[in-house]
Amino acid sequence: MAVSDNRQRYMPLPDDRSSGRCQPLAYPEAVLLVDPKMKDLAGELYVDDKYQYSCDNKDNKVHGWICTNPPVGFWQITPSDEFRSGGPLKQNLTSHVGPTTLAMFLSSHYAGQDLVPKFRGGEPWKKVFGPVFIYLNSSTIKDDPFWLWEDAKIQMMTGVQSWPYSFPASEDFQKSGQRGNVSGRLLVLDRYISEEYTPANGAYVGLAPPGDAGSWQRECKDYQFWTRADDRGYFSINNVCTSTYNLYAWVPGFIGDYQYDAVINITSGSFIEMGDLVYEPPRDGPTLWEIGIPDRSAAEFYVPDPDPKYINKLFINHPDRFRQYGLWNRYAELYPDEDLVYIVGVSDYAKDWFFAQVPR
Repeated sequence: MAVSDNRQRYMPLPDDRSSGRCQPLAYPEAVLLVDPKMKDLAGELYVDDKYQYSCDNKDNKVHGWICTNPPVGFWQITPSDEFRSGGPLKQNLTSHVGPTTLAMFLSSHYAGQDLVPKFRGGEPWKKVFGPVFIYLNSSTIKDDPFWLWEDAKIQMMTGVQSWPYSFPASEDFQKSGQRGNVSGRLLVLDRYISEEYTPANGAYVGLAPPGDAGSWQRECKDYQFWTRADDRGYFSINNVCTSTYNLYAWVPGFIGDYQYDAVINITSGSFIEMGDLVYEPPRDGPTLWEIGIPDRSAAEFYVPDPDPKYINKLFINHPDRFRQYGLWNRYAELYPDEDLVYIVGVSDYAKDWFFAQVPR
C-alpha cells in the first residue's frame, strides 16, 4: 500500500484482523496483530489502524496498491480537493487493509458535528463530487514493481494539469472556460517586528463561502479553492467555480486568520486582480514568549516513543511518528503525578511540551 513517498508498506491481509489472529484495541478500527498470515509480518508486533494512513486534503491526490506478482497497480487519483469539506488541512482517510481505497468527500473525522452538512426547511442543495480517476498500471515481471508508484504520481500530475476535466457531461460540473481566476499579493505588516511590509512567504490563500475569519475550517456544503503564495507573497487561484466567496489566508509564522473585507463574485471567464493585500496579525503588544511555531502543525513539539507493544514500524523515526497508536496514554505515563510545567526561557518545546493536549 502506498499513500505517499514515505508511507508505504506491505499490509496485513483481511484475515489477519479476524478473531484469533488479532487483539482488539481501544476502538474497533485498531487491532494488534498476534498471528498474521502474511509471512512478511511474522514475528512482528504490529498495530493495524486505518487512521494511521490519514492525509491532509491538500496532499491527498494519489494513493492505492501494488501487487508484486504480477506487477499491477491500482490507484485513486483526485486532482483537485475543491469539493472536499473543511479546507486544505482537514484530515481524511485514504487506503487501508482490505485492500481498501477510499474516496472521502465529506467526513466528520477529527472534527465532529461541525463538518456534517445540515439542511433545514426544504433548503435546496446540490454539489458535484469528483470526478475521481481510478488508474490501473502494470509492468513486466522483471521490472521493479515499485516503479508503479512513480508512474501513478506522473499520472496524478497529468490529472492536476488537466483539471477541470473536459469530459463530464453534467451541466453542474463547470469546465475551465466557465470558471474564473483570482490573483494578487499578500503582505504582512507586524509593526512590533518591522515597520516595513513583509511578503507573506508560503501563505495559504483560498476562496471559500462567505463567513467569519477561519470559518472555512468548518465549511462543508460548497466548494473551496486554495493555493500557496510564493516567496514574494504572490498568489494565483485558478479555475474557480462561479459563485460568491470570501478570500481567506493564513501565514506560517504569524498567528491569526486573514479575511478580505469584501465578498468576491466569480463570473465565467473573469480574471480578478486583487493587487496588494495587507494582513496585520492580532497584537496587543510585543511578543514576550511563545511555545512552538504558529504554523498549524505540532511537528516541532515532543512526540514520545510508543509503547513497544503497540507499534507500527513504518512510523519509527518518521515525520509522521505522531500517528503511532496509543500515544495519548503516554502522557499520563510520562507525567504520572502532575501535569507538565513549562518554564519560559529554560524549557525546550521540542523536548518539554507534549505534542497533543490530552486528558488523563
